[in-house]
Amino acid sequence: MANVTTAQLFEEPFDADEYIERLAWRTPGGGSKGGAEAFDPKKVRDVHERDRFTVSRSPDLRVLPLASVCVLRCLSCSDRILTLTMICSHPKQIKEAADIIQKLHLIAQELPFDRFSDVKAKIASKYHDLERQLIQEFTAAQRRGEIGRMREVAAVLLHFKGYAHCVDVYIKQCQEGAYMRNDVFEDIAVLCQRVNKQVGEVFCSPETVMAKLIQSIFENKIQAHVKERLDETRNSDVEQYLKNLYDLYTRTTALAAKLSDFNLGSDKHTFLSKLIKNIFSCYLESYIDMERQYLQSRSGMILQRFYDSKNHHKRSVGTGSIQELKERIRQRTNLPLGPSIDTHGETFLSQEVVVNLLQETRHAFERCNKLSDPADLPKNAFSIFLLLVEYLCVDHIDYALEIGLSAIPSADAKNANLYFLDVVQQANTIFHLFDKQFNDHLMPLISSSPKLTECLHKKKEVIEQMEVKLDTGIDRTLNCMIGQMKHILVTEQKKTDFKPEDENNVMIQYTTACSKVCAYVSKQVERVRRSMDGKNVDTVLTELGVRFHRLIHEHLQQFSYSSMGGMLAICDVAEYRRSAKDFRVPLVLQLFDTLHALCNLLVVAPDNLKQVCSGEQLTNLDRNLLHAFVQLRVDYRSARLARHFS
Repeated sequence: MANVTTAQLFEEPFDADEYIERLAWRTPGGGSKGGAEAFDPKKVRDVHERDRFTVSRSPDLRVLPLASVCVLRCLSCSDRILTLTMICSHPKQIKEAADIIQKLHLIAQELPFDRFSDVKAKIASKYHDLERQLIQEFTAAQRRGEIGRMREVAAVLLHFKGYAHCVDVYIKQCQEGAYMRNDVFEDIAVLCQRVNKQVGEVFCSPETVMAKLIQSIFENKIQAHVKERLDETRNSDVEQYLKNLYDLYTRTTALAAKLSDFNLGSDKHTFLSKLIKNIFSCYLESYIDMERQYLQSRSGMILQRFYDSKNHHKRSVGTGSIQELKERIRQRTNLPLGPSIDTHGETFLSQEVVVNLLQETRHAFERCNKLSDPADLPKNAFSIFLLLVEYLCVDHIDYALEIGLSAIPSADAKNANLYFLDVVQQANTIFHLFDKQFNDHLMPLISSSPKLTECLHKKKEVIEQMEVKLDTGIDRTLNCMIGQMKHILVTEQKKTDFKPEDENNVMIQYTTACSKVCAYVSKQVERVRRSMDGKNVDTVLTELGVRFHRLIHEHLQQFSYSSMGGMLAICDVAEYRRSAKDFRVPLVLQLFDTLHALCNLLVVAPDNLKQVCSGEQLTNLDRNLLHAFVQLRVDYRSARLARHFS
């Protein structure tokens, strides 16, 4: 059968009846005016089902079946449009009617509007009526839970313009009653899990429908939830706002991670990231500014509350003041430039304050890690670290060190309260906590960026500045300890202790001065051990031990010794040496061993002086030092003793 194009069939002048007759006449069995072959409708139908012909210039357009030809003849008269209505009203024939109306709709697009406006309008109207009817049928089937019917109708609607609306209706209906819990994110996870199983049974492109559902959920439900939770606290409670922002963003990203397990198309991760960004971008842009403002306000409040509890008005420790100049001179020279500050033993360091500051900063680091753009993360983390340095290291620790230094009494003060070691002890504990947070919470955020060097430099700078003050305070505290020992020796040691009036009636094992000094030293050694850690203990005790030895050495050289007095001096030094063992520092014990050997020069027989001086412990000492000790003997002036030592 020869094919006839649409253009040829619609050549001027056009007559609808003639158009149908020409189509039927060219078909075997389609004649209507008698002749060799009479009209046979069954034959015409069979031919058209076997052999369809093209009715459009579009290569994608399917051929028009005989039913369309018949319907088109009906459309030539307005009252015959009811024929299509009859077909469409029967549910079982809805697919056939849809097929017909789609093709008529395509044909109508090529009909001239001025001559076929009425026909085109009727076809369009019936197209939309059927489309609406299909969507209603789909909706009803969804409500009844008839998956098979939903699948059938969705397949028919696939070729209609309203297919997208069908999907929208599906998405809207499947969310009805889905949000019943207090936890919207859990509701969404359950909903998507259920729908993901269903869309594959209903739609031919389930990944598209699933992606559209998730997009709808993010752009409507989640966005509204986020806006409600954040807007109510943004200007009234910054702390709660930051907590809510962190919680909402964390839960949203966790939900997106779960949803990425579904088939959402080829680039689902970018798709989900974009949805998250669209919700949170307006909040994340200002996040770090609000974080810093909150951290500043909160840290300042924590410190002020502590000082208020101590009824303490914070002193200015800035540079340039006369008071500071006096303090620095006094620290370095021990000159009496006015009384020291009496803090009544208060260190002005608080474990609670430190824990609170570190906790606030830790939360800030956690939020920063989650809420910062990856490119801005190192910079943002560094800005938070600088605030920790400012409020913890400078405003709290450094301030306490300044106050502590100002409170250290002069070396000649009596009964001084050397509480600076308590400051040292607390500062050491705080340093460990500060260093732990630096390693645990800051380093992971900056370890692979140029900010690492900057952070390490800042940390080193701050610690070195505080170590200088700690060293200064410890040095001055040791001077005070030695000053206290000296005061005991001056007030308790009598000249008659080493030159008794009755050489045969000395009943004591060591002098009272020695006993009191040793008791004081023992307490200070234990105090140093409590206040220091690691190698610092040995370093400080070594320095204290050397100064202790120097004090006793110089003290013993102020007296003259009789034979019995020399023996008592040896007993005193033996007791000092016993105290020196508590230091657990070999150098200190060696110094007192040597001093003990020197004291033997006070009692040894003149004939044995040279032998003793050449002994193992004294042979390497300066001869002038040995001579100085021999001169302390009351019998030194005797010609015999001087001759033996010359």
